[in-house]
Amino acid sequence: MKQMKKKIVCILLVCMVFGAAGCGKKEAVKIASKPMTEQYILTEIIAQLIEAETDYEVEITKGVGGGTTNIHPALVKGEFDLYPEYTRTAWLNVLKKEEMEKDDDRLYEQLLSEYDGLGLTWTGLYGFSNTYGLAVRQETAEQYGLSTYSDLAAVSGELVFGGNPDYIELETGYTRLCEAYHMQFKETKQMEIALKYEALINAEVDVINAFTTDAQLAANQLVLLTDDNVFFETFDAGTVVRKDALKNYPKLQEVLEKLNGLITEAEMQQMNYEVEAEGKEDKEVARKFLEAKGLL
Repeated sequence: MKQMKKKIVCILLVCMVFGAAGCGKKEAVKIASKPMTEQYILTEIIAQLIEAETDYEVEITKGVGGGTTNIHPALVKGEFDLYPEYTRTAWLNVLKKEEMEKDDDRLYEQLLSEYDGLGLTWTGLYGFSNTYGLAVRQETAEQYGLSTYSDLAAVSGELVFGGNPDYIELETGYTRLCEAYHMQFKETKQMEIALKYEALINAEVDVINAFTTDAQLAANQLVLLTDDNVFFETFDAGTVVRKDALKNYPKLQEVLEKLNGLITEAEMQQMNYEVEAEGKEDKEVARKFLEAKGLL
């Protein structure tokens, strides 16, 4: 009888130990992404690095509709812990700033200050910017000796510009660009976003507006010209995280800071290409990138 009681006591103690361990287990780090290939890859890079460096579990919610508009309030409520964001998107859509701060460093400092009051912070920037750019075919660049916007302006009268209606009609878009660089194109054609690259490749136009990490740039060996007078503002990518999450997951800050300066524009463009053009899984592309960087 005494032996039976001892067994029961032992069983209860074991259950209590495992029960306490279960109660002490942290919830998964919750990561969100906007509905775009680039963000899917970035969240996989973040998640895989966290899993490699810590014992934290990770949960990714990919493709949150509305992007920043819906992710930010969910982050503030604690429904997500972190997500990849772009500095000037945050400036415009979160802080609701009407005037754009031109200096990147000052803008980032102000983001940090104002996000602090929201219970959030930025843990750094990845090293690339996803912003507007101008692209031409390789043969066009070679024929006219194009590497900068100023080079393009000098021969713009011989070339046809193609762009999506939103950009052409945007007050701070095409018209302001032409005024800033004194460009006067032979002709301007409006076309849907999905048709711009096809038109450029088929020589229906000679120049198009692009985003600097577009997969199609790598897919078609196009030349992205240098904005030598810095006309387009930079949208630097980085991680926004809840300060409470950094307290709850002590190793998280150190892990996220390993992403700072890790990704170049060309590398992000290439990763987007591998997913969109080659059909690779974003998880696989992220893993190979981290392995190449010696982080896995």
